[in-house]
Amino acid sequence: MRSTELVQWFRQSTPYVNMHRGKTFVIMLDGDTIASENFINIISDIRLLHSLGIKLIIVFGARYQINELLIQHQISPVYHKNIRVTDLRTLELVKQAAGKLNYDITSRLSMRLPHSSLLNVVSSNFILAQPIGVDDGVDYLLSGKLRRIEVENIKQQLEKDAIVLIGPVAPSVTGESFNLPFEEIATQVAIKLKAEKLIGFSSTQGILDEQGISIPDLLPQDAAQHLQKLIEQDQYHSSQARFLQAAIDVCRAGVHRSHLLSYEEDGSLLQELFTRDGVGTQLSMENSEDIRIATARDIPSLLELIHPLEQQGILVKRSREQLEMEINRYTIIDRDGVIIACAALNVYEQEKMAEMACVAVHPDYRSSSRGDVLLEEIQKRAKNLGIEKLFVLTTRTVHWFQERGFRMANVEDLPKEKREHYNYQRRSKILIKPLSEENS
Repeated sequence: MRSTELVQWFRQSTPYVNMHRGKTFVIMLDGDTIASENFINIISDIRLLHSLGIKLIIVFGARYQINELLIQHQISPVYHKNIRVTDLRTLELVKQAAGKLNYDITSRLSMRLPHSSLLNVVSSNFILAQPIGVDDGVDYLLSGKLRRIEVENIKQQLEKDAIVLIGPVAPSVTGESFNLPFEEIATQVAIKLKAEKLIGFSSTQGILDEQGISIPDLLPQDAAQHLQKLIEQDQYHSSQARFLQAAIDVCRAGVHRSHLLSYEEDGSLLQELFTRDGVGTQLSMENSEDIRIATARDIPSLLELIHPLEQQGILVKRSREQLEMEINRYTIIDRDGVIIACAALNVYEQEKMAEMACVAVHPDYRSSSRGDVLLEEIQKRAKNLGIEKLFVLTTRTVHWFQERGFRMANVEDLPKEKREHYNYQRRSKILIKPLSEENS
């Protein structure tokens, strides 16, 4: 990465650093993730998240390692309704695999780096289990389900700046140990702790579409369809399927965002959390972009968006004071707290006309449909105000507006007040669109 790119990345990541600080993230690490060559880098990135003030709970699974041990001991795994039946001999191997992973993860997280303090990683009896019991005549034996989560104990450790580590083996009130699905633990911990995010990993960069391209955003109902496909393909125990089961449940229970990333690509975790578009798949109850009226809190971001266009002479310069007085005229597209597009609506009531002004789209999104989204929203606002004609003054985007129904016009066609302040030196082209055409 060149120095200028590094500087730009730091600047763009700053809003996300501030946004995530003090929030609680639950990170799912399944056995495949832990066994990957890139796992050491994932651990380094997790340490970095902690250093930025993010409260972390790591829930790990060991299915891959358990199956390896079962093969070594020539034991055939037994499943009923996709849940492992755990006898005493299998439980010993489960404890062996989970115990080793617990130690390995703790050791790697605790590795001291130059100019940094030792990380406090805590794994304790944060959860209690109970037996699943018998289903359709099949005894699950020592396979269990969650009975209780010690929420206050976990919160206390997080307040002490510790990373909480929870594995798939948990005790019961009778002193027995049970093998639990780690996705069930992650789901309930995220819900009970009211986590901001649930993060998981798979071999691909999120959920892929039919062309093999990552799907950036999923709603729960869409995620459920992908999960059903995986189950039909006999991939119930895949990393993707287990994440989707958890993500759908936590999303519907109020956890704002769930993210699925590749455990094979270095830096996926940081790119997903600290860039505008991320790299994997995000699951939430609503789209990550919000179209809304700007408020005074948006002024710094608005200035940052329009300033480069003002310097290039594309937009007329606006002072901070002018923005403050006119802020309610602006419609913005907010992507996870970052303004990526804006447009103002200046109304001339007497002539029943309005100007779409200060149209700006972030360079990263100019090849997308954000301009059309803004235009549609501005037209809606104008029509709701009884406006009959919408006009624009532009020096660079005449064709774009003509393709969307605007027609060339003259200064005499502008509202009286706008005519009197028209800047002949800029020689802006005037285009007008009758909004009644939108209803025809």
